[in-house]
Amino acid sequence: MEPDEQPSNQLANTEPSAETSAKPTADISAEQTADLIAELKAENAALKRENAKLTLLNDRAEEKLFAALDGNRLCLWEQHLPSGNLTIFNMRWGELLGFSREELAAHVDSWKQNLHPEDKEWVIKAFEDHVEGKSDYYQAVHRMIHKDGSVTWVSDRGRIVERKPDGTPLRMMGTHMDITQEKRYEQELSELAHCDPLTNLSNRKAITLAFEELYQRGTGSIFFIDLDGFKELNDKLGHKFGDHLLVHVAHTLRGVIGTQAQIARLGGDEFLILHPSQDQTLLSERAQSLLDVYRQAIILEGTEVKLGLSIGIYCFTPSDDFASACEFADAAMYRVKAQGKHDYQFWQAEQAAEG
Repeated sequence: MEPDEQPSNQLANTEPSAETSAKPTADISAEQTADLIAELKAENAALKRENAKLTLLNDRAEEKLFAALDGNRLCLWEQHLPSGNLTIFNMRWGELLGFSREELAAHVDSWKQNLHPEDKEWVIKAFEDHVEGKSDYYQAVHRMIHKDGSVTWVSDRGRIVERKPDGTPLRMMGTHMDITQEKRYEQELSELAHCDPLTNLSNRKAITLAFEELYQRGTGSIFFIDLDGFKELNDKLGHKFGDHLLVHVAHTLRGVIGTQAQIARLGGDEFLILHPSQDQTLLSERAQSLLDVYRQAIILEGTEVKLGLSIGIYCFTPSDDFASACEFADAAMYRVKAQGKHDYQFWQAEQAAEG
């Protein structure tokens, strides 16, 4: 080797090659990449576990929510206002009214067509008033028609939850609660409060309210009826038989008087009829028909019994209140009692003078 070439060779031997210098850098990058991948996998696994946990918590929260909603016969609904499409979250659409989804489209028009005819107009107005911004929320207790033709009572409440940028209503959410059982219970309580439990006729409170609501400051007539010989029969044949006899009389009153008048049992063996007519010919015919039923002995529970009716009739005026009208009819009834029983008589002004 030439002397002048030696430095060059020495330089060549002392400088690392490109391959040698790059190798450690490549090895470090691979390690970092492997660590990064492992770290990302761990984070992804943790996220999956957290997501699974949150999903489970969400599912359980939904279960609790839907259980609470279902337990109260409450359904959660959402309406897309531009299309009218409805979504029920915790029960099948139409289930409340006995329909399948195929029978009843999940649309606001289906809801409207099943509203009770007597409630339809005002319920739709209440709904539209809220959509138009006239009320803070939509709320209505109303009736709907079940698939079997029966009436379902519902309590609705909802409000706008989303609007378009220009303020136009987009989504509305609310609840729809079946309160049919509560309404039936309410009706039963009302009937108990206004109904004689033995005969199912009105009681004194109900007939008083009927007079005040329908006849106050008006005209009509009152029949005051007392049974002749009832106490003796009740004492002789027992209270159970007496109850059967009172029910028989109630049935007779309904059959003869019909539905144009209101009938009540005031207590004991006293009955009252509130009639809209003052036609004495018509009223006399009704009274005579009642007497004719008991003109002869009747067979009740296998026992032949003789019963009479003493009937006093008073045609009241707009100046009469219920108490005074009853008093006059009662006075006419006692006049029948005094003159031989099982008859009827109209109250006359001269009776007050005689009394």
